[in-house]
Amino acid sequence: MTTRMATIVPVWAVALVGCVLVALLDPDGYLIWLPLLLALSLLLAFVVQLAVGNQRGFVDRVMASVGGAVVVLAIATLLLALLNA
Repeated sequence: MTTRMATIVPVWAVALVGCVLVALLDPDGYLIWLPLLLALSLLLAFVVQLAVGNQRGFVDRVMASVGGAVVVLAIATLLLALLNA
């Protein structure tokens, strides 16, 4: 796994694990928890990318991290909305 993917995938994984926890623990409050997960994913993306210390491709890596987290959270929102309808 390249360094690029090694700094992007953990953010996606945190978003996915957070979605599973929300679905299991508080499925009725998903509209409260999922935006908080997005904020956490954004902060985590910046922390991970700044910890790497590589300036080249910083914006691309942050964009890929946050973009993937948004996709994961959008799918989770859709699924939870269908389940709670």
